[in-house]
Amino acid sequence: MTRAIVIGTRGSQLALWQANWVRCALTERFPDVRVELLVIKTMGDKILDVALAKVGGKGLFVKEIEEALLSGRIDVAVHSMKDMPADIPEGLWIGAVPERENPLDVLITRTGGPLAALPEGARVGTSSLRRGAQLRSRRPDLRICTLRGNLDTRLRKLAADNLDAIVLAAAGVHRLGLAERVSEYLPMEVMLPAVGQGALCIEVRREDPRVARLAAALDDPATRTVVTGERAFLKRLEGGCQVPIAAHGTLAGPVFSLTGLVAEVDGRTLIRQTHSGSAVAPETVGTQLAEHLLALGAKEILDKLKREGHNA
Repeated sequence: MTRAIVIGTRGSQLALWQANWVRCALTERFPDVRVELLVIKTMGDKILDVALAKVGGKGLFVKEIEEALLSGRIDVAVHSMKDMPADIPEGLWIGAVPERENPLDVLITRTGGPLAALPEGARVGTSSLRRGAQLRSRRPDLRICTLRGNLDTRLRKLAADNLDAIVLAAAGVHRLGLAERVSEYLPMEVMLPAVGQGALCIEVRREDPRVARLAAALDDPATRTVVTGERAFLKRLEGGCQVPIAAHGTLAGPVFSLTGLVAEVDGRTLIRQTHSGSAVAPETVGTQLAEHLLALGAKEILDKLKREGHNA
């Protein structure tokens, strides 16, 4: 009997949901293939009392899993795409990007009301500088409170930490069946999502054609095109998940459009532009948009963040 395919995953409720979704999708398409899960604790899971921007930002939730993939302990790694650094380690590649979930951010409030109804000086919990910057841009009066932990932990802290609201990714809320908790889906004009938000990353070894063939069956070409453009934007900006960088792409036939944003942490300066081009060259569109934002002042913002110690 051919040995089982081992999927490496973090141990959070959401990560396990995602890994189990991949396992079920693989066994549905390949009934003769046995698939197992291996839970791996990452640095991001171990450090819960410090803001991610101060301990390394992007890569904290994937490094140990990628090491297990490179060593052969696992055959497939399942990540949230928004956790993925712009550069993939040599020997690995993104074998599949399944169809994307809702990419928006959501607001969950204690009262059930929207962002506009939050009282002056309301306490809003988020671990993301991207979210904090855009919230401050819209509502400078808000008090942004660092919020770490898994999705269920953050929901508990809404009451336990005396917060008025928290901001989460809609995709995770949907995947765990908690859509009824959503007070407001924050529109793109208010909260541009993280690069890759709502998409999964199925990572495999380059020199493993059998597993690569299996993973490829889960790929959604449209989602891959869009995410590829978003990630090219991130790579050109040399950005991490704890820098106020956001991007979201869309496809309309042969045209790929990408909106990108770079902001000051305090939200006072926010540079946002949209660029369109050929859907067969999403990386070019992403890179060109990044170059445009850099020329408009994003370089100065990112250089300042690096000097201040934020991970870029």
